[in-house]
Amino acid sequence: MQKPNITQTDYTTLGSFYQLHLPLNIEFQIPKDDPVRLLRYIVEGMDLSELYHTYSHFEKNQASPRQLLEILIYANMNCIRSSRRIEQACRRDINYMFLLEGKRPPDHATIARFRSIHLAACMKETFAQMDCRLADLGELSLENIFIDGTKIEAFANKYKFVWKKAVTKNLQKLLEKIPAFIEQIEEDFGIQVIHGKEIQLYHLKRLHRKLKRLQQQENITFVHGIGKRKTPLQRTLETLDEYIRRIKDYIYKLHVCGKRNSFAKTEQDATFMRMKEDAMRNGQLKPAYNIQYGIDAEYVVWVTEGPQPTDTTTLIPFLQEFERYFHTSYANVIADAGYESEENYLYLEAQGQTAYIKPNNYEISKQRKYKKDIGRRENLAYRAEEDCYICAKGKKIAAIGERKSKTRTGYVVQKTQYACEDCGGCALKAQCIRGNNSKIPLEERSKHFEVSKTFQQKRAEDMERITSPKGIELRVNRSIQSEGAFADVKEDLHFRRFLGHGNGNALVESMLLGMAHNMNKLHHKIRAGRSGQYLFPINSAA
Repeated sequence: MQKPNITQTDYTTLGSFYQLHLPLNIEFQIPKDDPVRLLRYIVEGMDLSELYHTYSHFEKNQASPRQLLEILIYANMNCIRSSRRIEQACRRDINYMFLLEGKRPPDHATIARFRSIHLAACMKETFAQMDCRLADLGELSLENIFIDGTKIEAFANKYKFVWKKAVTKNLQKLLEKIPAFIEQIEEDFGIQVIHGKEIQLYHLKRLHRKLKRLQQQENITFVHGIGKRKTPLQRTLETLDEYIRRIKDYIYKLHVCGKRNSFAKTEQDATFMRMKEDAMRNGQLKPAYNIQYGIDAEYVVWVTEGPQPTDTTTLIPFLQEFERYFHTSYANVIADAGYESEENYLYLEAQGQTAYIKPNNYEISKQRKYKKDIGRRENLAYRAEEDCYICAKGKKIAAIGERKSKTRTGYVVQKTQYACEDCGGCALKAQCIRGNNSKIPLEERSKHFEVSKTFQQKRAEDMERITSPKGIELRVNRSIQSEGAFADVKEDLHFRRFLGHGNGNALVESMLLGMAHNMNKLHHKIRAGRSGQYLFPINSAA
């Protein structure tokens, strides 16, 4: 018997031929309640015209943009994000074949291009279409939105980073060396450089051209290598070249930083942030993106990403972008203490939206130590008619002036300054006055502070709302729904680090995970009989 040749790549010649009996329609192999059927129903009802416009043409046997979108969402629902693993699933998994509808399985390059080029160009419009589908099905309340943020590590080297403060410091040191360097050149070579009070980069470039011209006039040949003696002109030019190179490098790094304090060298869009990776919450600084989720009825209705290390400045851009694409606004905005600011309070009031934001001092103000602290302004008696506070010794802390300051967003905050009339010889001075690191001795200091009356007024109004029965219900639901969404994405869907580079790819990955979460949540709510439920009752939540 002749042995088969196993060195060839055509494995159909090996073994016996047989007929594989399969049903002609693979739908019979998929359970009726499989979420892949629900996914197809939802996506088929979405307006994907913007996505189709990113294509000039595509082949007849090629997977359509709608099918590729369904495949990516379903892959994320099953914790698959690698394009190569998605390609493998399309060739082996019957559910992916069901989504392909008999089309040729796409290769990993096609999937990667679709995600980074086509889908990235219209990701926000596509995500808004899913919101419209959920709203049409009655799954969104369109009344309460719960906003929260988390930090996801970027695809970058965490040991190669640039700090804006260090760059600024090094640039200043270099600029301080240059005047003495130019004076030495003038003395050695007789070259004059006309400049103002500050020496700019173009002054150094002009000086470089003059030195090169001097080299040509004197016919000086520059040497390189070990054992070669360099002329003073060559050493001067090399030093000047190094100064110019360093200045250009510092300017470029400051430009990349922009308003940020840092960036990663291998992922310039990522900012170094402190990650909460363990129970002690002392995780190290890593390059990451700040991901913001807007939750309604347990569904992710909007996603943004940015370089902000804190959540305070993300609220207004988040709401503006959501309204731009979804063409509606929520009546109630519920957020945690990280979003509290005077600017956010006033913005929501101007838009006709009600803020349910937990104050920064809400939890600590419940402690006995906080309530007995005589140095805190909140514990001082206030006389509105005189616009003054009364300290523990009965002395007045009166208003002495106004001060304006700007936030990072450009918002102007007006604060009233208060100072004690007489702190001399006070026995409670050490307990009342804060700031142990001050260089001024405690005996020479007096009680003073500043207050934004507008902020305090808006905080008091907000405090009444969040302590009301409705406010308590919304705060409880914020903890359940927003924190639950991030728990599902990070733990159940295993999303801990981005796979792509840049803001665009980070947004696409975040929104795909949001769409995957929505489909899983819709499936589970239907099976549990909770479809159309927007809030958890307090008694059942507790």
